[in-house]
Amino acid sequence: MSLSNTTRLSCISRRLKIHLPIIPASGQEQFQQTAYSLLRSAFMADQLEQFKPKEVNGLKKIPPYWYPYTTMTKMRWIGRELLEVVSTEFRDRSMEYYRYALESGVTTVNGRIAKPDTILRDGDRVENIVHRHEPPVTSTPVKILLHDVEREFIVVDKPGSIPVHASGRYNRNSLIEILVDDFGYTKCYPINRLDRLTSGLMIIPLSAARARDLTSEFTAGTVRKEYVARVKGRFPSEEVICEEPLLTVDRQMGLNVVHPQGKSAKTVFNLIHYDANTDSSVVRCRPFTGRSHQLRVHLQFLGHSIANDPVYSDKRIWGENIGKGGIDTTPSDDREAPAPPTHLQGLVDSQGSPESLRKSKAEAPGDGNMAPKLLPRETGEDIGMGSPVPLSREAVRVITRLRNMKDEDEDWSRWRDVVFRAKGVMRPSNMVIKPPPPQNRRKRGGKAETVTLRPSWNKPIASESATLEASTPNAELSPPEPATTPSAASSAADLVISERLAAEDLTTASIEEPSPPQITLEDALEQVASAPATGIECATDSEQIYCPECYLPLHPDPKPEKLYIFLHALKYTTSLGAFSTQMPDWAAEGWEWDQS
Repeated sequence: MSLSNTTRLSCISRRLKIHLPIIPASGQEQFQQTAYSLLRSAFMADQLEQFKPKEVNGLKKIPPYWYPYTTMTKMRWIGRELLEVVSTEFRDRSMEYYRYALESGVTTVNGRIAKPDTILRDGDRVENIVHRHEPPVTSTPVKILLHDVEREFIVVDKPGSIPVHASGRYNRNSLIEILVDDFGYTKCYPINRLDRLTSGLMIIPLSAARARDLTSEFTAGTVRKEYVARVKGRFPSEEVICEEPLLTVDRQMGLNVVHPQGKSAKTVFNLIHYDANTDSSVVRCRPFTGRSHQLRVHLQFLGHSIANDPVYSDKRIWGENIGKGGIDTTPSDDREAPAPPTHLQGLVDSQGSPESLRKSKAEAPGDGNMAPKLLPRETGEDIGMGSPVPLSREAVRVITRLRNMKDEDEDWSRWRDVVFRAKGVMRPSNMVIKPPPPQNRRKRGGKAETVTLRPSWNKPIASESATLEASTPNAELSPPEPATTPSAASSAADLVISERLAAEDLTTASIEEPSPPQITLEDALEQVASAPATGIECATDSEQIYCPECYLPLHPDPKPEKLYIFLHALKYTTSLGAFSTQMPDWAAEGWEWDQS
């Protein structure tokens, strides 16, 4: 089903899988509204100001914000093109988008604007400015169970859905940032990590000295840990010991499997009670090692995976056996290029795949019409690139299914990633990354230092705004307040550029003009309009399905009950004492949950 000319793009019914014509508006009028949103965001206050999270329907949500990030070249990146690295390390956006973002100049290497074909070398410092859309987390608050001022540590009860460290999409919605921002702790030193989906107890030192002492205890294996889990089926009444070695085979999806070349691991399990009404058991788990996903994978191997684990207990990923007894480990070279879902196949056939760059790369003259180079993600070869061992055919299929399920949960947004192609270059509206400090003073990662530019719009955005107005002759856009004349806008843009030059110590010749859009406005409207219904519900008639700043296809909000798994860190015993939390609600006898 396609969009009619009288249907707003923001009025797609995400639940009913149909398009609802709410207010008559032509494609041109819809674009005028989007253009106005872009203009208004360009004149907004400094994006670096802290946003207060909002609590909506059991979720804690943070508005999108621009974030400067820096990292040093990892060993596996050396000698590879930047686009290849970015597209294999991250899967949030389409291949086309990553190429577009790099061509926009949002990434620098050693202070110089990088391009998609920039080769990364050992010691390179990569800086990037991203428009961060943090996924929502549960609104259940973090609890401080104990603050020992004299011995410099705290004991916290972490809700499921909150990661410990800032990583991937998560930053302000991470435990450490919450402890700093909401509780006022100046420095926290996490020494162990709970999975994002796991809830429960953590001991967090507040000084480097206390962190060293506790780290040595964890390393020596003298810390006694006790977890509780609700698993599928009737767990054996006798004690069960699992000592299968574990191996991480896919970093992007965080997938771990039992493998003979994995790291040693040991867990002891004891049944607490069995609930016939849900055919599930509550089990006490005592890990003697601390491998990634150890309890989840050992329980899966035993045939009693955690009842609501979205990774290790889904038949659609693992088959009827759900990974019981492990998977085949015979190496295989079988790989397949990523394929769109059935309902988007027609769109891809008519307009090309956003997961392939072949249609947009011209053949070089005089080279005998050689086929363009295909990147690993275009061929499926990115599966297994980060694995320490060759993957089996079964492992490849599991990873592929897991990726497809993640895409489905996010409404296949990578396959709908087309709006940016009608825009000019993407630039954050009010910040420039500072040049890197001397080599001996550089940090290895984290937040980059920036210069904030005011007014909060720059020359590329001003140029883009002019382009948008020129492309909509019948537009009746209300000017942002305070009103700005073209001459004033031009002089302000020149001021920003001069500040940028001063901040980066660059010459005018190094500032590149914005590249023209890859497609016309009409083409973009036609492509978005021809996309089939998404099946995701918009909350209001004003909700947008694309971000007006980075053109990200927006994801539906998850249900709060889908943000955690039935695994809880119940008790830790260290030299500092024994600490525990209450049993989680889902561990109660006869407890039921929505299993749809």
